[in-house]
Amino acid sequence: MRMPVFDFSFTVRASLARVAGFHHDTRALKQLTPPPIFVQIHRLEPLGNGSVSEFTLWFGPLPIHWVAVHSNVDPRRGFTDTQQQGPLKQWAHTHTFSAISPTETRISEHIEYEHFPGWRGLLSRLLFPTIGLTLLFHYRKWVTRRAIESTK
Repeated sequence: MRMPVFDFSFTVRASLARVAGFHHDTRALKQLTPPPIFVQIHRLEPLGNGSVSEFTLWFGPLPIHWVAVHSNVDPRRGFTDTQQQGPLKQWAHTHTFSAISPTETRISEHIEYEHFPGWRGLLSRLLFPTIGLTLLFHYRKWVTRRAIESTK
């Protein structure tokens, strides 16, 4: 059986360097997480191959612990974060940045994920449905544009 895939892309009126810089900043995770979810950071290493991010996502009173390892890190083109520990059986999220022009960049998000079967996967199926991911990435698009385009 094929793993579910989620793809989302959008453009930002900013240079490739500016987009990449925003996403390589360790503070971006908190900015890109929509309310009512709260992120509690436990460890956030500077982005590089093998770097680790460890955090808890609070869905109201429900804590979801997550450990991600980064790979394929390119300072200007993007990176992948893969869940090492967390609510899903598998999760690999690739962020790709590509210049459309000197002042416009496309951000492409590609996630391959898999829920645990049966009862064990019930929580992740409730917290990460396709509509939820779509809303999450529309929020991220808005935040990214606001953060990057307003600080030219």
